[in-house]
Amino acid sequence: MTSSTAHRSGFACFVGRPNAGKSTLTNALVGTKVAITSNKPQTTRHAIRGIVHRDDAQLVIVDTPGLHRPRTLLGQRLNDVVRETWSEVDVIGLCVPADQKVGPGDRFIAAELAKVAQRTPVLGVVTKTDLVPQEQVAAQLLALQEVMDFAELVPVSAVDGFQVSTLADLLVARLPEGPQLYPGGELTDEPEATLVAELIREAALEGVRDELPHSIAVTIEEMAPREGRDDMVDVHALLYVERSSQKGIVLGHRGERLKRVGTEARKQIERLLGSRVYLDLHVKIAKDWQRDPKQLRRLGF
Repeated sequence: MTSSTAHRSGFACFVGRPNAGKSTLTNALVGTKVAITSNKPQTTRHAIRGIVHRDDAQLVIVDTPGLHRPRTLLGQRLNDVVRETWSEVDVIGLCVPADQKVGPGDRFIAAELAKVAQRTPVLGVVTKTDLVPQEQVAAQLLALQEVMDFAELVPVSAVDGFQVSTLADLLVARLPEGPQLYPGGELTDEPEATLVAELIREAALEGVRDELPHSIAVTIEEMAPREGRDDMVDVHALLYVERSSQKGIVLGHRGERLKRVGTEARKQIERLLGSRVYLDLHVKIAKDWQRDPKQLRRLGF
């Protein structure tokens, strides 16, 4: 192979304020859902890897939590995940939504990124361009240019696919030459149980009050094919909140809300596993788990 046609492989990550469109962009590049999305901040809590397979490259995208000023031990640990990821990837994309002014949060992240920009190229990515007119996209690109010295600036829309492949080309161009890192068919290296827990949490996040999402955690207690059935998987999961008042919100009137969460989550899990699913979902209280190191460990943080 000549150097111009050599296969490239490596890691990229998207960073940005919470709700900047990082997970939706990751899913658009991978071509399927590997990261949960929500209009609530702090939706992503783990570094989820999505794998983009191309003839000329294998791009592994690490979807990280939004960097923020932490108010709890959980918040500190999420920020640690972000910074650890930055130190390990080959290229970084700073995502700023087209429909929101560049603000102190973006500048805070850019100042942090400036510390790694000498050894790791940073691309400025204006997301959600489908939500605003072209002039606003142009203005946002100019505003972002003032924030730091980017290797490239690119506007994209994960929703209508605008320039998603262009962004992929720009990321791939900055990867080192190398063989495939993962087998051809894999789209993520996350264990199935982790993805199932995330899908349940995504369903639980919809429609709850603004303060509740940070208090929700999900664990999979057991997940296995049903005995004597090759078309059915039994999933037993626990949904944790921090206070009894929150338990009431999640359950809803006569348990109706939890039933809706279960129905929606089950549909997504069946799509993921390619099998029928029986989902057994219960709500438990883990008092102030976001601030308790022992409980954080038990819940996987």
